[in-house]
Amino acid sequence: MNLLIPLLLTGTTLWGTIRGVDVWTAMAEGAKEGLAVLVRIFPYLVSLLTVVTMLRASGALECMGKCLTPLLEWLGLPVETLPLMLTRPFSGSGALGIGAELIHTYGPDSVIGRTAAVMLGSTETTFYTVAVYFGAVGVKDSRYAIPAALAADLTGFLLSAWSVNWLF
Repeated sequence: MNLLIPLLLTGTTLWGTIRGVDVWTAMAEGAKEGLAVLVRIFPYLVSLLTVVTMLRASGALECMGKCLTPLLEWLGLPVETLPLMLTRPFSGSGALGIGAELIHTYGPDSVIGRTAAVMLGSTETTFYTVAVYFGAVGVKDSRYAIPAALAADLTGFLLSAWSVNWLF
């Protein structure tokens, strides 16, 4: 398994050489295109990370959590996972940190720990993904992409809690 990446790199280089491709030039052109994409999406990434940081630092996420607690209990979602659900659409690393904290606090075999783990695997960082991919191709109007993705996230959150409760 440790040799997988070196074998893939060597195989790709050999394949390109056999086919008559100047592998070094092709790699340099690919890197050049990658940097151009980075330059186009960088402002979107900085903006997104700034908004996430401001929401967390201002306490807005915690305030939303207090308002949504009765609804979560009615839906059968563990209230403790609310910070994860509010953070996940914005920040993958922030959600991972919250998920790790939930698992550490409540244990990996607890309902909350299992629900957090399933939520992390069943949902997406919607706003990050839209900012990066739409920014990379220059899409200005996301139309229905964000509402559809948020509906998918909500479905993932609900089914995560329900499936953990049903299976365990």
